[in-house]
Amino acid sequence: MAYVVDPALCTGCGACIAACPAGAITFDGDCARIDADLCTGCGTCVDECPIGAISESA
Repeated sequence: MAYVVDPALCTGCGACIAACPAGAITFDGDCARIDADLCTGCGTCVDECPIGAISESA
């Protein structure tokens, strides 16, 4: 399962980056970005995002 970050909601707090066990999340400017090739689909980022900016991709 792949996840995406909504750039309109992301505040750049870095909680998801610190929590990602695969190292699949980086900053792209002021917003987090998830590398789909590295993402293992564990969902930790979704649980750690304090504002709900990360969701399953469509």
